[in-house]
Parts: sequence; C-alpha cells; structure tokens
Amino acid sequence: MRLGAYPCTLEKDTLARRIYGVELISERHRHRFEFNNNYLEKLKGCGLIFSGINPESNLVEIIELKDHPWFLGCQFHPEFKSRPMAPHPLFESFIGACLKVRQE
Repeated sequence: MRLGAYPCTLEKDTLARRIYGVELISERHRHRFEFNNNYLEKLKGCGLIFSGINPESNLVEIIELKDHPWFLGCQFHPEFKSRPMAPHPLFESFIGACLKVRQE
C-alpha cells in the first residue's frame, strides 16, 4: 500500500503543468493499485497523455486527454490537501473549466 506524500514530475505543455505552474509537485497517496507500465506505449499511441510521473519509481501519477475541455485523472488524493477556503489547484481548475463551458 502506498501511503503518504510522493513526488511527481509534470510534463511540459500539459494541463497539469499549467494548473500547478511548476515542474515538481508532491501529493498524498493512500491506495494499493498502480498503473501497469506494460500498457504505457500502447495507450500513448491511442492519444492518452501521461502528464505526471513519479521520478523515483517511474509510476504514472496523472493522465490527460488532449482534445477535451478538462480531462485529468490522478492516482493521488487531492482532497487530502484541500480546504474550504483554500481549494486544491485541481479542484479550482475543474470548477473554472465547468463555469467556462456553462458560459459558452
């Protein structure tokens, strides 16, 4: 089981990198499952973007879809670092994207 904070390197020119504004982040985990890297190249070829990778273990942390208004999946738990008056950057960005779509 992976518990606690782990580093994650964010790829350039991705939604995750724009949201966080930095190359290296640290996020909290509490899970037993990991992405199977045997499928990484095949899924990359189908258009899935692997935008966050753990630099120590090469584990996938964040995935995205390029041609989607806001599609981002993460292996960590952003709710662990979110507060009512200080929302996590992923939540803030998602709500902003929802409002933008609604206004259009």
